[in-house]
Amino acid sequence: MPEPVHVRELGADDLDAAWELGRFAFGSDPQPSAHATVTPAGMTRYGAFDASGRLVGKAVDRHHDQWWSGRAVPAADVAGVAVAPETRGRGVARAMLTALLRGARERGAAVSALYPTVAAPYRVCGWEAAGVLRTVDLATAALPRHRPSPDLTVRAGTPGDLPAVADLYERVARHRNGMLTRRGELFDFFAADRGLPGDGLTLVENDGDLVGYATWQRGRGYGADSVLTVDEALAVTAEAARELVGVLASWASVAPTLRLCPLDGDAVSTVLPLEAARDHERDLWMHRPVDVARAVSARGWPAHAQGVVDFTLTDALADWNTGTWRLTVTDGDAELARIDSAADLRLDVRGFALLYTGAAQARSVAQAGLLHHRPGADPAALDLLGAGGPAQLLDYF
Repeated sequence: MPEPVHVRELGADDLDAAWELGRFAFGSDPQPSAHATVTPAGMTRYGAFDASGRLVGKAVDRHHDQWWSGRAVPAADVAGVAVAPETRGRGVARAMLTALLRGARERGAAVSALYPTVAAPYRVCGWEAAGVLRTVDLATAALPRHRPSPDLTVRAGTPGDLPAVADLYERVARHRNGMLTRRGELFDFFAADRGLPGDGLTLVENDGDLVGYATWQRGRGYGADSVLTVDEALAVTAEAARELVGVLASWASVAPTLRLCPLDGDAVSTVLPLEAARDHERDLWMHRPVDVARAVSARGWPAHAQGVVDFTLTDALADWNTGTWRLTVTDGDAELARIDSAADLRLDVRGFALLYTGAAQARSVAQAGLLHHRPGADPAALDLLGAGGPAQLLDYF
């Protein structure tokens, strides 16, 4: 039988050992970054220790907020999970994630997302695959060109423009589901130098108001293998999107490849020739509730969504979520209340994650064995939980 581990929050004296553990797990540089030697506000580091006091596992709770249909929902986004090779497969990760979820709930978190290196251990702990952060390559010469608009101004941005950039990002993100707010103590810490987030920042303005931006990294060389990496390109009008893509197209003679992460259905993506895109990288992300009642009440809901459905939920790691619940959705709000009566629908927490993020409909969740129902009961009643459309992430953590 595996020996139990002791899990606690890491202190300043533990950070060197945590860096070493992560360095071996992820192949990081031998020298730690400045960020690795401190624990800023907005982050909780957890460690698992064996009987001798040796650190054998670590995980980080990032205190993010996620946008869900116009409301900021407190999140415990998980990063930096590593387990010493000699103790893998012995329940160390499960013990850490159990403690992390409990601590996250105590501080008010409602939901959690993570990017796994391998999905299976997180599925055992209640997370389920909900989407993919996709990085694509496009031939820069294939981008549509257009005559510059006389009504729009294009200019290079400066660090002083970053507050306006953050406001425009929020205009794009806040009505969507799952995207980070990029506000709070943790983001303030990482942006403390107030420098540009790449080599360049291109702005599109209309009468002095920012309507589009792109942050980019030039890369090296100007031959056939030269790549312009666009960290982000967002716009709030179709005209601004065309202007922005036209500027990116102008790099064709020295950067034949454009690399970026498209945001499904946004203004810029509707201009790009995505049919010609080639996947450069795909990063799977997973989701789960921290506190199901809070996850339901904290988010926004479509005004047209109305209904009531009862279900029993099973959550092996977060027992406070286990029980029979009544979901009521009306007039843009929702509530999850415990009930004593039996329910025809029995939902696993991974199924909850699929429905909540809009990654699957209830009948598909039932086919996956994550939703069970008595004969004659319609599992589609739980599609109410997924009202509002699919979630998407644009940040890697």
